[in-house]
Amino acid sequence: MSEFWLISAPGDKENVQALERMNTVTSKSNLSYNTKFAIPDFKVGTLDSLVGLSDELGKLDTFAESLDRGRRAQAHVLKCVCILPVDLTSFVTHFEWDMAKYPAKQPLVSVVDTIAKQLAQIEMDLKSRTAAYNTLKTNLENLEKKFMGNLFTRTLSDIVSKEDFVLDSEYLITLLVIVPKPNYSQWQKTYESLSDMVVPRSTKLITEDKEGGLFTVTLFRKVIEDFKTKAKENKFTVREFYYDEKEIKREREEMARLLSDKKQQYQTSCVALKKGSSTFPDHKVKVTPLGNPDRPAAGQTDRERESEGEGEGPLLRWLKVNFSEAFIAWIHVKALRVFVESVLRYGLPVNFQAVLLQPLKKSSTKRLREVLNSVFRHLDEVAATSILDASVEIPGLQLNNQDYFPYVYFHIDLSLLD
Repeated sequence: MSEFWLISAPGDKENVQALERMNTVTSKSNLSYNTKFAIPDFKVGTLDSLVGLSDELGKLDTFAESLDRGRRAQAHVLKCVCILPVDLTSFVTHFEWDMAKYPAKQPLVSVVDTIAKQLAQIEMDLKSRTAAYNTLKTNLENLEKKFMGNLFTRTLSDIVSKEDFVLDSEYLITLLVIVPKPNYSQWQKTYESLSDMVVPRSTKLITEDKEGGLFTVTLFRKVIEDFKTKAKENKFTVREFYYDEKEIKREREEMARLLSDKKQQYQTSCVALKKGSSTFPDHKVKVTPLGNPDRPAAGQTDRERESEGEGEGPLLRWLKVNFSEAFIAWIHVKALRVFVESVLRYGLPVNFQAVLLQPLKKSSTKRLREVLNSVFRHLDEVAATSILDASVEIPGLQLNNQDYFPYVYFHIDLSLLD
């Protein structure tokens, strides 16, 4: 499962024993895989100052999660998903606070402000780059439409050539006529007599689609209108097209430029990436298992990030790097929320243990919740009772009872990024 429960309990002897009992029960019943979740000792001011910070972190958590979801959606829109869920899971289960990026010795409010500014900058860049890409994509689609459709609507610049026309003549002009397929024979028999001054044997089939063919015909300029009228009466349609070599060259170059720009902005070999790329930068991880001896644990190191692949465009590179940055920031926000809520719930001095639980089966989540409620109900008897009876109100609680438990709890759902 791609679901995690991040919980904490006070670190006194009684609750250490409760954590051990929780671990024993969940391991024996195969309910979850549990690991300690290391959180630094941050500088804490007054408890009152943490109340406002708690609200701010809640908003930042929602914002970071939506930013990750948007980044993933962008990759889907671009038809190439290069972020592997296993990398996300690995980062969460092997989480280690990034001291270089978010120094824990700074005041807590400064750490939160740093993350907030980082996420805001990513969002601003995402909007800017997405707008630029979408503009390019729209321009290309509009130009591509000109090269699609039937002979009545599509551009002819990629079909006709200079040799198809009589050019630079004071008296003669070559017209293009669309003839329905059933009327080919009629056209060959009648085009010379549709008007005076039509050059004999001047017609030629240039191309055709399912409905008809595009023919040339050369005639004197002064009979153009008369020829158009007679052609229409015979179900032949004259396409308004005059050969302009400079305009045709410009249109072809514009198409080539837009195709090149789109390819440069976003292109990659997803197969190569999926064979062994790593989402995150080099990140040493330490994980202390709380059970399940079959799972590997001890000082592991994430795979090194794959060097930027050949043909990988700047937009894709930016998406990959900044998805990682946004995701890393999001998990750090989760850690901050656990810290702040634990201090608010359990008081000072700071003394609590955070644990990450990964439910092993969707069907076991209800039983897992019951086990946690049983083990930690001594922390808040009213909250524990309210879980079983929704009619019980918790004084001063602004949340729905279903979001509040005797222990500090936060949900991490990676399936939203699948």
